[in-house]
Amino acid sequence: MNASGTAAGLRRFTRFLVSGATSTGVHVAITATLVSASGASPVAANCVAFLCATACSYLLNTLWSFSSRLHSRTLWRFAGVSLLGLVLTMGIAWTAQRLGASYWTGLAGVVLTVPVFTYLLHRTWTYRD
Repeated sequence: MNASGTAAGLRRFTRFLVSGATSTGVHVAITATLVSASGASPVAANCVAFLCATACSYLLNTLWSFSSRLHSRTLWRFAGVSLLGLVLTMGIAWTAQRLGASYWTGLAGVVLTVPVFTYLLHRTWTYRD
């Protein structure tokens, strides 16, 4: 890969991380608002927030990170990768718990693994030409 290809890949990954941080902010804001302002249960609030944040993530990543078009094929692939990311997150957290590690250890494993995993799947499958 040449220097311009490396720079483009780094720019795409940086945009992916910014999109993820933005979507996480959407999730937190919606959850906090629903719980504190309307008295929704945390489970219900997180469910609504997850759906909204995933939609936000799909739009940001499709249009900005990967400069692609909105299409049902990418939507379904994105949803599949998101579900795999959720399964991986749960598996890492479960493993850390079973090993007696602190939840911070599991969280560190999630933060260091899941974004890279989902980025690579999106780059090679969700948004492939």
